[in-house]
Order: sequence, then C-alpha cells, then structure tokens
Amino acid sequence: MKLTFRVMEIEKNYDGQSVLRGCSYFFENTGVYAIMGPNGCGKSTFLRICALIETPDSGKVSYFQNNEKIKTDTSLKRRISLVLPGIGVFHTTVFKNVSYGLRLRRIQKDELLNRADAALESVGLLHKRQQNALTLSSGEKQRLGLARVLAIGPDVIFLDEPTASIDVRNTEMVENIIAKMRNDHRSIIVMTTHDQAQAERLADRVLMITGGRIQGLNG
Repeated sequence: MKLTFRVMEIEKNYDGQSVLRGCSYFFENTGVYAIMGPNGCGKSTFLRICALIETPDSGKVSYFQNNEKIKTDTSLKRRISLVLPGIGVFHTTVFKNVSYGLRLRRIQKDELLNRADAALESVGLLHKRQQNALTLSSGEKQRLGLARVLAIGPDVIFLDEPTASIDVRNTEMVENIIAKMRNDHRSIIVMTTHDQAQAERLADRVLMITGGRIQGLNG
C-alpha cells in the first residue's frame, strides 16, 4: 500500500528568525502538490523536513500506511526521495549514477539493468548511459535526478524547484516527466515552484506558504 503523510504544527527558526510557524497539512492523495511562496518563506525547509532530512524545532511529520502510523526508520526513508536543484552527481557514468539507489537496495543485476535503462529512456538520456555524468548540461543533470527517482519508484517524491536555472527545452522535458509521473498515480509528488503557470499546468493542488503557514489555493 502507498504512503500518506501528515505535517503537524511544524515550527522552524534560523538564527532567531522564524521561518515556519504552526505549519500543518495532510498529504493524502497521489498526484502533484505544488508549493508556492516568495524567496525565504520556507519552501525548501518545508520539503527537507517532510523528507525527514531536517528536524523541526517543534511539531512532527508522521507517515501512514493503511491509516496506521509507521516507524521512522531506514525502511521508510528508502520509500521517499528528494531531488534538489543542481543535483550533485558522482564522478562516474550516467548509468552508475542512476543505478546507485538500486544497488543500495540490493536489487538483483538483471532487474537493476532493466530499471536503470528504463528510467534513462524515460528522461531521454539512454543514449548517454556510458557518458561521465559530470559532463552533462545542467538540464541533463536535472533529468538525471528524475531518472534516479524513476528507477527507485518511491511512494513520496519531493522536487525542489525542478526547473530552476535550466533552459526552455529541458524545462519542457522536465515538466513532461513530472506530468507522466502524475498520470501514473503511483506517488505523492510535492514540488516547489515560483512559476504560477507551471503550478497550474502540473499540479492537482496548489499550496502557498505565507507567514510561515501553509494553505491550499485550490483542491
């Protein structure tokens, strides 16, 4: 069964400056949630806390399966992926970058090959599978990050500004990949964006962080 998760009264401060204040929301459906808000409002912080990478000062994030809360452990964290802008890549081939998460999960060789190649094909990078990932363009690296996610197939995917600082062609390709992920109805996808038109194109629900709190603008 797929995961759902609830954010409850999250508070986060940096250097005495309040970023998130009593932030609460229930992410209960597959599809895309787009989070908007001005620079510095806490969007990226919110994603990192939801992805269990950063700890809130107060409040909590709880994950559920079959309406039962599940333990926050390595098993849960492997069902969650966070893709950051300008994603880091390893000094090795594109294929090995994509298959890294599969190797961590001890996926058998034949399945690993099939899943990694299928993911690269989905993002238009199969022809570069043996190229050093460091030589990719910024847009290609962003698609590589999405290929890693597609190969793993997590229940919850966090995308922080997935089209930041990439060209128009790669932006269109990334948006098409996200739209396909949305249409597959397999994952909860939470993305941040400054582009309202992009949010309206891709999202089932548009949320806004303002004054440290999150609220729905639709859905």
